[in-house]
Amino acid sequence: MKEIDPKQTKRAKAYELWMKAPNPMVTFFKTLDVTPLVNKSKKSKLKFNMLLDYCIGKVASNIEEFYLLPVGDKLIQYDTIAVNTIVKNKDGEVSSCDILYTDDLDKYNTDYLKYTQEVGKTCNDRDLTDSMVIGTSAIIDTELDGAVGMNSGIFNNPFILWGRYKKKFFKYYLTISFQYHHTQMDGSHAGKFLANLQKEIYNFR
Repeated sequence: MKEIDPKQTKRAKAYELWMKAPNPMVTFFKTLDVTPLVNKSKKSKLKFNMLLDYCIGKVASNIEEFYLLPVGDKLIQYDTIAVNTIVKNKDGEVSSCDILYTDDLDKYNTDYLKYTQEVGKTCNDRDLTDSMVIGTSAIIDTELDGAVGMNSGIFNNPFILWGRYKKKFFKYYLTISFQYHHTQMDGSHAGKFLANLQKEIYNFR
């Protein structure tokens, strides 16, 4: 990771417009057909949330805007992407766990299981500060029609939130919210990410 001059990037105008905006965060909603992931989870005993996190990381890793993130008043460029997941710990509270994205599904699954179990037992967050982290949170206690993350003014990372998936006839659907900082990307980039995420899920075997 390194600090870069915003004027030397494609995000120069966005940096000028949005860095000091009262609320620079934008939220999109999209309902995904997650049937392939549900079927894969049931057949292979892999966790559904792990599979979705993997797809999120894979799609994001191929979009250059995800490697830039406003941190404080600086623009930071990263070489790697990680996906964060929220873990219920042994005290009944929640802890945060970052998993470095790798294209190798078996490796990603091994890391996911290892570190989420470790975080759950120790109640200590696992933060990968050298990677651009995509936050996620799964509220599996209920189905959600939508949710908007908060604008803390501290964390500008993209954030994806979802509830329990819904079954309709023979398919499964999941509504997600995707929040991003306008300095990092525009609506076209966010739309491309969501469209490609659906394609990646459809192609998942």
